[in-house]
Amino acid sequence: MSLNTLWWQNGIIYQIYPRSFQDTIGNGIGDLPGITQRLDYLQWLGIDAIWISPIYPSPMADFGYDVLNYINIDPMFGQLADMDALLEAAHARGLRVVLDFVPNHSSDQHPWFIESRSSRDNPKRDWYIWRDPAPNGGPPNNWLCRFDGKSAWQWDDKRGQYYLHTFLKEQPDLNWRNPEVRATMLNVMRFWFERGIDGFRVDVSHRVLKDAQFRDNPPNPDWRVGMDPAKRMNEIYTRDTPENHEFNRWLREVADEYEARVLVGEITLPVEQLVKHYGHFDEFH
Repeated sequence: MSLNTLWWQNGIIYQIYPRSFQDTIGNGIGDLPGITQRLDYLQWLGIDAIWISPIYPSPMADFGYDVLNYINIDPMFGQLADMDALLEAAHARGLRVVLDFVPNHSSDQHPWFIESRSSRDNPKRDWYIWRDPAPNGGPPNNWLCRFDGKSAWQWDDKRGQYYLHTFLKEQPDLNWRNPEVRATMLNVMRFWFERGIDGFRVDVSHRVLKDAQFRDNPPNPDWRVGMDPAKRMNEIYTRDTPENHEFNRWLREVADEYEARVLVGEITLPVEQLVKHYGHFDEFH
């Protein structure tokens, strides 16, 4: 291996879904101590890093991808001290640890969203993506939910507006154009980097910044009945917008504050679009 090669360039990364990996207390749910208990086995396999699916507090509407608190551990998996112990034990064996980072949305039970939906005057009113109804009284535009192909907009009686949910209605989209949201989420990354995390797999990174003008997506001329209903539209305004490259650079700037950290984007695009998310060595690794 070249002296200039970084660990992730030739490394083998082993994904762990913690809930079903190893249970240490007999409740039928895997936990962080269970991962620590199996590190010798993982080292024997010859891997270089483990990527752990979400372990944050969550109502589990979407297997932990509906985050309730970005800087803590769900009690079903343990506590922060268990993560610290796992990091120490992994690093002692030469293993790196990568976490999921879920920037597109939180849980609808997150305190931020509870505040945001409480009124249009709340300090967090713009932490999520809210819009008035269309002139006909329906959703603001034709954007579709990725999970069921129905409208990606959910009416909220309390606030009297629609909020955007690219995925489940329990997963409202965060507004990364709000500087406070951006600063808070980037500090989430720093929180985990400071604890010793070696990198992040960034969930649906190419969907975080949608069209600022909220334009309708055009119909997909190749779609036919029986195909995935979420693909009825060509997602030119909700996926891989030009602004997403700016989002990539925000994350990369934080990662570059630390030594040998890696950012892996979850990006499902044709190769000619995908490669652009590396940027000029200033976006994803």
